[in-house]
Amino acid sequence: MDAEELAPRPVSWADLNDVQRNGVSIHSVEDDKGKRIVMSSRPDPLQQEKPLVTVPQHLILSLETVWVYAKSDRQLEEVLNAVGDFARTARGAILIFLLLQISHNASARPDKVAVSTPWSQYVMFVPPEDSLPTFWTEGERALAAGTSLQAALDSKLRSLEREFVHLRDSTSSIGWCQRCWWNAGTEGLSFDDWKGVDSMYRSRALDLPGTGHAMVPYIDMANHASGDDTVALYDTDVDGNAVLVLREGKTLQTDGEVTITYGDDKGACEMLFSYGFIGMDSAREMFLDLEIPDDDPLKLAKKTVAKSAPGFKLFESGGSIDWDGDFVWLVCVNEEDGLRFRLLQTIDGERELKMFWNDKEISRESNLRDLLKDEQLWDVFQLRALATLQNRVEQQLLALEKVKASKSSMHEFQEGGHPYLHMMELRELEEKLMLQAYEDFEHKTNALLASKVVQDYLASANKEKGAPAEDDFT
Repeated sequence: MDAEELAPRPVSWADLNDVQRNGVSIHSVEDDKGKRIVMSSRPDPLQQEKPLVTVPQHLILSLETVWVYAKSDRQLEEVLNAVGDFARTARGAILIFLLLQISHNASARPDKVAVSTPWSQYVMFVPPEDSLPTFWTEGERALAAGTSLQAALDSKLRSLEREFVHLRDSTSSIGWCQRCWWNAGTEGLSFDDWKGVDSMYRSRALDLPGTGHAMVPYIDMANHASGDDTVALYDTDVDGNAVLVLREGKTLQTDGEVTITYGDDKGACEMLFSYGFIGMDSAREMFLDLEIPDDDPLKLAKKTVAKSAPGFKLFESGGSIDWDGDFVWLVCVNEEDGLRFRLLQTIDGERELKMFWNDKEISRESNLRDLLKDEQLWDVFQLRALATLQNRVEQQLLALEKVKASKSSMHEFQEGGHPYLHMMELRELEEKLMLQAYEDFEHKTNALLASKVVQDYLASANKEKGAPAEDDFT
């Protein structure tokens, strides 16, 4: 079903479910972005004091409303309880709810799954999200090599598979689940079904003020525009309804598109990963994973206590590239600096590995950074961090260059297909960001090498060992 067929359905659904619209509607258009559904103004007069769209509170799909639905839907309640803690998160509960609503539409009497809700109809005309990278073929996923999308996509697919296996193992003993979902003689549920509800949630969920992560029907039909091009904002009114309102200073012309922002601070990789497009002229930010060196004697202990993501984020900041990542500091210090690990006994008698800086216990890596700042050798620790970052950025640039050199392996994708075009764009943007990061880190390194603390440290190390210091910052 294409955009032209889908467009009238949200309008009819909105009429049936008391979604109030003030001078806006949904229809299909065909432009340089292809055939798509847009929300735009209509000839009806706009009442300036009223929201563009008001969605009743009971239609907002959140963690709380899913459990409210479960009170009158025994099958939904059974699955939520079966999967345990996963259903106590907004994403987990909403994915399961969506899955049952889709199953409700697909099942036939007398094995009708779940209770009918307004969402039973809405999920039937939500545009498919099979353009997201999680639905790419193996060959298309290979195009992500050398970019930050590769690690993110691999990790996401592994996570989705674990969730799907958990769902199957947790519900296979429930009678109706066995008959409708897991019976080998029926179509049942597939991994693609799970990827489908995940992509629906990932591309449409909003961080709604007063509610948190939620899906808001009709408002989620608005497309993305960033910066000053964003026309409207979503919010919550005093009655708990979701509202779409014009930004201050904005006006709507007839047939003008109503847009919202999906997140002005999101990087190119995250936009492609979650929404299937990039729509920006810079990478803005990217995450690079980081390994603790194999020759680090404390590698196993560090990996055991580490709570932060094993890597760091590069991001644009005031015309230069900065970084953030508590894990880096854990990589950069060792026992001779003051890092210690001890096995301590907990209240219940278990033994737990704890991390210390000299005699101060460290509960998370950000505490380690704060402690290092107070040390006389802070400039040395910063220099080690920069050397680690530059080395990792260089590795990623070489991986990107290697992929670019093997153009013949991607020839089959050049003629069409959004994955190829998106990946060429992402590579160019991330390469530009990493090259600037390497150059900016080089300037910071040179500045720190001129520090008296660093010079004294290197001179002392050379004198003690009679050879160049182990910290080779060249």
